[in-house]
Amino acid sequence: MKVYVDADACPVKNTIISAAQDFDVPVVLVKSISHFSHDDEQPGVETVYVDTGAEAADYRIIQLAQTRDIIITQDYGLASLGLSKGCTVLHHKGFAYTNRNIDQLLQTRYANAKARKSGKRTKGPKAFTSEDEMKFRNLFWKTLEEAR
Repeated sequence: MKVYVDADACPVKNTIISAAQDFDVPVVLVKSISHFSHDDEQPGVETVYVDTGAEAADYRIIQLAQTRDIIITQDYGLASLGLSKGCTVLHHKGFAYTNRNIDQLLQTRYANAKARKSGKRTKGPKAFTSEDEMKFRNLFWKTLEEAR
């Protein structure tokens, strides 16, 4: 089992790395080459850089991930693909994507994109809070315990 992180805009990377190290689970951070840094090198953590294209990180994660791996992303499309591969998929705000909620999430994303194309304004995501981080930490820890 590995943990794949859609890492470009992920606010819980340190939480993921710390918990995964406690469980001796490797972490793969997938990010755009435009975010290259030698500082990313840590024991138990591999960083995979991809082109700067919009879905490049998503495609690479799906290419690498296998059944029973864990994917951390805020992207509903990637979440859907991960679920179809038999992965556990978590959002950094502390909820799990499931086969029961993914269709509604995708429909909402589509409706909002359609509204924006027609000139309407839609609300963006709420700011990430310390409560969100705690919810994520608890969910991720529980997920790692159950995967053992």
